[in-house]
Amino acid sequence: MLADKDRIFTNVYGFQPWNLPAAQKRGDWDKTKDLMAIGQDAIIDKIKASGLRGRGGAGFPTGMKWSFMPKEPRPDRPNFLVINADESEPGSCKDREIIRHDPHKLIEGALVAGFAMRARAAYIYIRGEYIREAETLFAAVKEAYDAGLLGKNACKSGYDFDVFVHRGAGAYICGEETAMLESLEGKKGQPRLKPPFPAGAGLYGCPTTVNNVESIAVVPTILRRGPEWFASFGNENNKGTKLFQISGHVNKPCVVEEAMSIPFRELIEKHCGGIRGGWDNLLAVIPGGSSVPLVPAAQIMDCPMDFDGLRALGSGLGTAAVIVMDKSTDVVRAISRLSYFYKHESCGQCTPCREGTGWMWRVMERLRTGDADISEIDTLQQVTKQVEGHTICALGDAAAWPIQGLIRHFRPELERRINERQAGAGMQEAAE
Repeated sequence: MLADKDRIFTNVYGFQPWNLPAAQKRGDWDKTKDLMAIGQDAIIDKIKASGLRGRGGAGFPTGMKWSFMPKEPRPDRPNFLVINADESEPGSCKDREIIRHDPHKLIEGALVAGFAMRARAAYIYIRGEYIREAETLFAAVKEAYDAGLLGKNACKSGYDFDVFVHRGAGAYICGEETAMLESLEGKKGQPRLKPPFPAGAGLYGCPTTVNNVESIAVVPTILRRGPEWFASFGNENNKGTKLFQISGHVNKPCVVEEAMSIPFRELIEKHCGGIRGGWDNLLAVIPGGSSVPLVPAAQIMDCPMDFDGLRALGSGLGTAAVIVMDKSTDVVRAISRLSYFYKHESCGQCTPCREGTGWMWRVMERLRTGDADISEIDTLQQVTKQVEGHTICALGDAAAWPIQGLIRHFRPELERRINERQAGAGMQEAAE
């Protein structure tokens, strides 16, 4: 279990104020100039050594991503850092806690990371529904400017750096990095074809890196305490601490910072007071936000909560939004509801996603009521494979995976509903 002294986010529950004086008491903005003085490439090397992987879901090594940025930006094509605070994945709520209770960790991280990538400015793209959180972020950025921590000669480091906060309008698709860049430029939020990748041509055609809020917020602490400290947590290739957001049928839902690779059972027992109705009542878990396949109770009990451990179970860590479902859950209805969400949020650019998400939802609804034929289960499975991997962005995959997980693990439940419905219809006919 993670010791209190090793926690990065010490105000995740908001027991202390979020403002600059309180943040400085917690250790933020402490000798930031000295962190930057070690040099841009040295910062990137330390982040690589720490083993930090992106906390937005994909888990790409953060230091490596930073190293793709041009070392000598052209005056007419400056480098940019874009921070993804469009936290719209059902089940995810960790970035919200950082922004409303510890915003200076994010702003200081933006400066240090932006400096390492030779960025001219950072844009924080915050979800439209996060109204109070955006107000806090605007106020925190103003505090940093007023204190000389941002702007010209930021932190007296000799480096000029600006931070802009941009509010989205409530579109899930804008959480995809290239759709976010389109939205920032004032266009419709639709993903771009890659290549070119953002590091080559991103925001306004300039080299850009898009990182998650948590990935950026942990950077100053890693540099202060050393990459070895961060790398001391978690299994190989899954290093560091992580914010887990646990919702659903646990006794105490919470957002908690824990070491990577903590076993699922330990995570739930220590921080959530166990499963509602006891461990025998656990049905399944969606371990990483609504877009990853669910895992049945028996398989996840002792699974390490990290990228590789969950991939081995055919799921993923994603954003570590752990949605717990007990045996009172209508699991088919739950997955059908997610299908509706992805149908609703598809931007409609790619035909497989535009047509497939609606089709999959309609079939899921019929499976929910049992008003289908057994053969349609296999047809649905085949259609998910035709959507998955055939779209510009990962929304097609996100719509397909929950259904694939349901069919893989709960096919008998789907068949039971169909058989019961047909038997009921047969009895009715006989009675007539």
